[in-house]
Amino acid sequence: MADFLIYALLAGLGVALVAGPLGCFVVWRRMAYFGDTLAHSALLGVSLGVMLDINLNITVTAVPLVMALGLVYLEQRGFLALDTVLGILSHSALAAGLVIISLLPDVRVDLMSLLFGDLLAVTKNDLWVIYGLSAVVLTLLTLLWQQLINITVDPELATVEGTNVALVRTALMLITALVIALAMKVVGVLLITALLIIPAATARRLTKTPEQMAVMASIIAMLTVVMGLVMSWYSDAPAGPSVVICAAFLFSVSLCRRQRT
Repeated sequence: MADFLIYALLAGLGVALVAGPLGCFVVWRRMAYFGDTLAHSALLGVSLGVMLDINLNITVTAVPLVMALGLVYLEQRGFLALDTVLGILSHSALAAGLVIISLLPDVRVDLMSLLFGDLLAVTKNDLWVIYGLSAVVLTLLTLLWQQLINITVDPELATVEGTNVALVRTALMLITALVIALAMKVVGVLLITALLIIPAATARRLTKTPEQMAVMASIIAMLTVVMGLVMSWYSDAPAGPSVVICAAFLFSVSLCRRQRT
């Protein structure tokens, strides 16, 4: 097997491993729009990295983290409804990123790979970054798992039991930002949220407990990566969109199964 296919497979599996359990919280807490906002800010990170000649891995990770902290601040202040703030920041970040790129005439940037991913162009250095950040994310999710479950089920009861709800919620947003920075290489800015939501939504129909759903979501996400790469190889279709199409197919199949109660 060609090296670039092995790298693509390993990168996709590394991202899928963490996208599964995190996607469960995105589904449970209805954070899809939040994920879109951070994904669009990742494109702004690419633009700033190119403009300032900074390593893109740094800016693509840093900008969504800063955006997540900004959203936490604005949510706590209550200036506007959260969905309104998300709408403003999401489209503003995407537009700013595209404008900055267009103003760099001496730099050629492949917008298609940014918007829809370039999984087949993953390098060995990218793998080190992906698996390093994946290890950090899995560690944080393991340590915070019960507290995240508590604030998702009943924030008021979690507060009474001594959980710092604001701190745990902020940690979840920062973890989401990290995973979005990871997933950008795999499926691109416009499809990142799909990789988080669709496997988790599929797993929700097949499991009974949060832990089962998290494990199943990871398995389904990894399966969609394999299926997407096979589809891309034989049909010459873009790898990122192929992964998402396969995820949507598996979700459609899950609809044929009566949901457990």
